Amino acid sequence: MNPATYTIETTRRLLADEGFKSRHRASDQAFTRVRCLPFAVVLVLILRKSVKSLQNVVNEAMAWLMIEPVTASAFSQARYQLQHTAFIELNQQAVVESRYRDADFRTFWGFRILAIDGSKVLLPDTEDVREAFGTIAYSNGKDAQVQGERPYALASVLYDVLNRIALDATLGQADAYEVDLAIGHLAHTGPTDLLVMDRNDPSYRMLAELTQRERHFVIRCSAASFGAARRMLRGEGPDSQRVTLTPCAAQAPLMRQLGLPPTLTVRLVRVRLSTGEWEVLVTSLRDERVYPTAGFLDLYHWRGGVETFYGVLKTRLDLENFSGLAAEAVRQDFHATVYLTGLETILTEAAQAQLDAKETRHPLIERLTALFLTNPTCARPQRRPPRQKTSARALLNFHRRQKKHCY
Repeated sequence: MNPATYTIETTRRLLADEGFKSRHRASDQAFTRVRCLPFAVVLVLILRKSVKSLQNVVNEAMAWLMIEPVTASAFSQARYQLQHTAFIELNQQAVVESRYRDADFRTFWGFRILAIDGSKVLLPDTEDVREAFGTIAYSNGKDAQVQGERPYALASVLYDVLNRIALDATLGQADAYEVDLAIGHLAHTGPTDLLVMDRNDPSYRMLAELTQRERHFVIRCSAASFGAARRMLRGEGPDSQRVTLTPCAAQAPLMRQLGLPPTLTVRLVRVRLSTGEWEVLVTSLRDERVYPTAGFLDLYHWRGGVETFYGVLKTRLDLENFSGLAAEAVRQDFHATVYLTGLETILTEAAQAQLDAKETRHPLIERLTALFLTNPTCARPQRRPPRQKTSARALLNFHRRQKKHCY
């Protein structure tokens, strides 16, 4: 059975499974009576998340399902009888298991390349959401006075950048620590995975947790990182070297408390970007013959796939335009959207492979191809434009007044 068929059949099976319903309903009494909004219909309605009004979404879905129409209020009440964990299990069983059932998936150096990254998510401003996720203060400019607070969450995802699948996703509180969320993803990894992370993550604790679990990693070092990495960023020493790391005095008691190793032997790899700047990576791949220095530039570049994933979540799927105002609705929309990205990857994979391999003379395809070629977006693998920080106020103005929706 091909991955697309397996995904569809597994989704259908779970929606009809009483055990699945029992695991993910809010109470034993939920969805026990025959109503216009049974468990499977409510789940599908959440998956149909749209920028349209909630009543229009409900009307369209009920007409398509040939069910008597209901009010948006009825759906809003019914959705809270379903727990967001249903979408987590859907993603695991219908998407993740489908993609890795056999060995037909992309790897590099024999590893799955898994990126871990976090991103702030702007939430609906309600008391329930504030209490569940917390807030972040905002101001009009870096040095201006604080003008208020907005509720946010910190999303964290474990993402296969070569096969475009989210293996695990978490929606943490606004003040959550990215390293804590990243460690939580490690239960979904194995010894044949290579974890790729950004410069916010190479703390001694993160490296120690990965080493103790025998997980391979490649993490970018910041200018405030380990001493040896700082020297390499200045252009000193060789491009590849082994170093022994120890925790600073402030971290040492915590490492002993957590039972983490007191010393780590890692490899530091230096590569030069197209801008002429140095980039230093800390890695567990210490064998220079098997893992040559030259390969790390392309390897780390693939980490950008997880940022593209967040772009899909927040723009094309409009994650931050939540369909409900309660904390559980936020969690439902988040995990439903993660599932939809994986579903899209699985369903389009075979068609994309055929299009890549087959030349067609269909006149419509030829006209469309010519149209696409008129305005291409050039992909520059070595391009590293500087990041610009955007204030919460500017983001809010963009989403409310400037963003253009496509239907």
